Amino acid sequence: MKHCLIGLLALFSAPLLAQQPIPFDGNINFLKMPKDLHFGEVTGVAVNSKGHVFVLSRGNTTGPAYAAAAAQLLEFDAKGKYVREIGKHLYAWSFGHMVRVDKDDNIWITDKGSDMVVKFSPKGQVLMVFGRKQEASDRETAPLERHNPPLAHEDGRFRQVTDVTWDPAGNIYISDGYINSRVAKADKNGNWLKSWGSRGNKPGEFTTPHSIAADAQGNIYVADRGNRRIQVFDGEGTLLRIMTIDVPYDTNARPAIGNKPDIVKIEASGAQKTMTPGSPWVLCITPGPNQVLYTSDSYPGRVYKLSLDGKVLGYLGEAGKQAKQFGWIHGIACPSENVLYVAELLNWRVQKLTLHPEK
Repeated sequence: MKHCLIGLLALFSAPLLAQQPIPFDGNINFLKMPKDLHFGEVTGVAVNSKGHVFVLSRGNTTGPAYAAAAAQLLEFDAKGKYVREIGKHLYAWSFGHMVRVDKDDNIWITDKGSDMVVKFSPKGQVLMVFGRKQEASDRETAPLERHNPPLAHEDGRFRQVTDVTWDPAGNIYISDGYINSRVAKADKNGNWLKSWGSRGNKPGEFTTPHSIAADAQGNIYVADRGNRRIQVFDGEGTLLRIMTIDVPYDTNARPAIGNKPDIVKIEASGAQKTMTPGSPWVLCITPGPNQVLYTSDSYPGRVYKLSLDGKVLGYLGEAGKQAKQFGWIHGIACPSENVLYVAELLNWRVQKLTLHPEK
């Protein structure tokens, strides 16, 4: 009887223990900015094999308050020292969204405003471009409209593209995006292969596929932010599983900005769940044989650590403006299981997190 009781306690306590806060340190001064250079909203962060940190920010803003060009890609070394700006005056710069680094240290950016994805070499040369910016010469050029029902997808073009990832074979997967709500696939040479998904809340559909990542087996993870879930597919678009993050939170917690979301009202109305607890804004999967996934939400403003089958292994942080607090994490780089870099929109910064799960 005693052994049975111990077994039951272990069975029921394990999930609860997994959903515990992870002790961590937060360094908001790791990156050293040169004089007269400033971040804007930091939308993405990535790390290469040398430990260099790449930051995509809506800094260097030019133009009017509306429709300004807001994107700048900066590189820092492994100690946080500023190295250079990449792609200065790039034709694709409009409204930066995400930066990623592939296994060969090529640097990739997605730009929500120009609807383009650009691949840079490690030296900063443009190697490949996807999509096409609207022509400035056209009188009718204007912000894209969200039609209901959505317009049909067009191969090779994007509508407010969000993120990019690669499988072990080098195939390219692009989350597209705020309007198209699909995943596009191209081969390593840039040849268009296929796309899957459309706007909706059924399995395999998306409401703002906001981030994308791949594991070592080539499975594709999509942060279906508006539907408050992570959908996992094989490389051909077959749905494998759906993961949700359901961790208790302090209902008195304040958001980083705006009014506290009315969760009951949002659920009842069928509105987008972008601001609800556990709604994934970004995905990052660690390297190595024992991979884990990190994601974040806007409210209550936490980072979550998950196994690849969706079990919550812990969480950290809260909304706010100080170190160890977050203002809308929009990008995560996870070069190891216990070192993260998080890009914050509202706080205009990159914060280096060092996790201490042993404590």
